[in-house]
Amino acid sequence: MFGWQVITILGFSISIFLFSFSLIKKHYLTTLQSNLINLAKTLNLKVIPLLEKKQFSELDLLVKNLDKDINTRITVVTNEGIVLADSKNNPKTMENHKNRPEIKKALQGNTGQSLRFSTTIKKEMLYVAIPIYQKGKITGALRVSLFVEHINLLLNDIKFKFLQVTFIIILISLLISLIFSRNISKPIKELSWASNEIAKGNFDVKVNIRNNDELKDFADSFNYMGQKIKTLFTDISQKKKELNSILSSIREGLIVIDKEDRIVLSNNSFKDIIKNDLIDGKFYWEILREPNFTNLIKKVKNNKVNTISEIELGNKIFLVSVTQMSQSEETILTLNDITEIKRTETIKKDFVANVSHELKTPLTSIKGFVETIEENIVDKNTIHYLDIIKRNIDRVINIVKDLLILSNLEKKETKLELQKINLSEILNDVLKIFEQKIKEKHLKLNFDIEQNIIINGDPFQIEQMFVNLIDNAIKYTEQGEITIAVKQTDSSVKIEIEDTGIGISKEHLPRIFERFYVIDKSRSRKLGGTGLGLSIVKHIVLLHNGSIDVKSPPKNGRKGTKFIINIPV
Repeated sequence: MFGWQVITILGFSISIFLFSFSLIKKHYLTTLQSNLINLAKTLNLKVIPLLEKKQFSELDLLVKNLDKDINTRITVVTNEGIVLADSKNNPKTMENHKNRPEIKKALQGNTGQSLRFSTTIKKEMLYVAIPIYQKGKITGALRVSLFVEHINLLLNDIKFKFLQVTFIIILISLLISLIFSRNISKPIKELSWASNEIAKGNFDVKVNIRNNDELKDFADSFNYMGQKIKTLFTDISQKKKELNSILSSIREGLIVIDKEDRIVLSNNSFKDIIKNDLIDGKFYWEILREPNFTNLIKKVKNNKVNTISEIELGNKIFLVSVTQMSQSEETILTLNDITEIKRTETIKKDFVANVSHELKTPLTSIKGFVETIEENIVDKNTIHYLDIIKRNIDRVINIVKDLLILSNLEKKETKLELQKINLSEILNDVLKIFEQKIKEKHLKLNFDIEQNIIINGDPFQIEQMFVNLIDNAIKYTEQGEITIAVKQTDSSVKIEIEDTGIGISKEHLPRIFERFYVIDKSRSRKLGGTGLGLSIVKHIVLLHNGSIDVKSPPKNGRKGTKFIINIPV
């Protein structure tokens, strides 16, 4: 700071000195020229009478005597440039002065001025010349001049005194600047030192400044800031410890990936999953080389949609939840080990499939024997009981059939027999099955389907889907109507099956697609429901990469239920 102030003070002082001295010199020369003009005009009064009498010797003697008194060179020249008198030299030996700049202007009727070298006396001089008028005509010129060296001596004296004053001002300014700089730099150095200490983690450091000025206020604010930082740092450290404790206690594996695919945060559970502790700061694909895992992260980052998926890592199956943070562009992943759950689920599915398969044959045999017995019995009571047995056997057989269908649909290796199918034709075939039931219940059927809607699907599975949905609509609708609408959009086919039946309570909606879940058990038992139909429908839709939703009551304000299915074209 002091160095810049020294440069500034010296720069301004030298500039002011040069500019001021230049102004003083100019002013002095202007004043001197004005004095010489006045002197010339005064001398003109003495010169003109001698010129009129043509007393040139007396004129020359006059100017020489005047030079001794006023120390100024005087020269009288005719309008032809001939020197008549000169206070320094013999006029007869002097050359013609008509072309001298100051004489030329004077002979033109103006006041001539010139600062130049004199060829006569070999010195630099300041010249002033005025015209001499006789009877209204210019008959010559009167010139007065001073030696420049005399002027320079005076100017040098002024310059020296001015330099002395400037030097004193510079010294005083530098002294004040030094004191001022020290008063500022010392507290700034203390603040700088304190800042470095805080940067190192020493939040107890304080700055003590005695000056009662803005720096004192700044130091107080700095000390307050240091205490606030200490408090915030303590809180952040405590929260970080709590966060680390929470992350360590979470059984699910957790990692956070930045926008450059580097791992910025992870917990111990994730490190245990991948059997690697040194993962922070590395790319996720460096420590976990699993294509499905990589594809899942890329899908979330590209589509900006959170997702959940099952991924197999090693011998274990994990439910991976991927969340994209919109502001920080970070991706959060949690890995929940569901190996045992999937194993139990597989065991259950296998058990259900095996039991269903084993029950199918004996149930069919029992039904056959009951029908045989019924043919040979005459007693009405016995026939009534046999009829009850047959109905329950049929119900169990339906449950077994649905279980076998659902088991086949749930198998990962299930392959659809895909082909181009016309939904209008399939629906017409399905509705023929339910014509009698619809007539018996006096229901109105609204059928709205665009012609030639073709999808790529499994005809048997699609037919099974329609059978279950329409059967449910008829079963649970005592009066009113059933509406079936099929429309094609740019990328999918939208299927809507709506009834005016009893509807579904809000609390039951999330669970209606679960296996064996029934809303009204007594009514379901009466109508012969198995609780598997909607679960089968959902699996068929998912196998066709579609989606299914249910609304009850529909938006039109009527009672009933509306199923909405979207299947890609």
